[in-house]
Amino acid sequence: MTTNEPTPSDANESLRLVCGLGNPGEKYLDTRHNVGFLVVEEIARRQNARLEGELCKSRTARVGDLVLAAPQTFMNRSGFAVRCLAERLSLGPQQILVVYDEIHLSLGRLRLRRSGSPAGHRGLESILENLGTDQVARLRLGVGGADGPPAGEDLVEFVLAPFASEERAATVEMVERAAEACMCWAEQGSEAAMQAFNG
Repeated sequence: MTTNEPTPSDANESLRLVCGLGNPGEKYLDTRHNVGFLVVEEIARRQNARLEGELCKSRTARVGDLVLAAPQTFMNRSGFAVRCLAERLSLGPQQILVVYDEIHLSLGRLRLRRSGSPAGHRGLESILENLGTDQVARLRLGVGGADGPPAGEDLVEFVLAPFASEERAATVEMVERAAEACMCWAEQGSEAAMQAFNG
């Protein structure tokens, strides 16, 4: 059975939050910066759930011990929503996985890490600042070119642009693999997910 509004439970240690980052609004729907949203939506679809509501300024869904969230605060303020969810659900940092775009990885590549710096990603930076720790797992989804960021192109414009038609198939495949990686993390932990998907 699925419920659309997460609530605290007696066994919060088993809860896991997968938070996909992006920007709200149709203007940003199919942009590179919104692949985090696509991943949590794909997980929800597979679980016959729907992200909805405005809990902690996020669209959320809960399936068993898994909470899915897509903050609607805009990317650079994602930390306010994630901190609110963590407090509302009594979650520690180790129970949270953040999913977002990475321009320094080529399209289709995944990288999961247990912790570390935001490496310039403003959405993750906001989350780490608000939680007061860098001990938060993160899954980065490659949205760059084969050789990394495009030379001579404005990076902000690049990530806020839609995927090219020839990139669609690779993007869909990446989102599907990322959804599987998130479920692996939730069910088996970071180590198992890193071994299976960091390739």
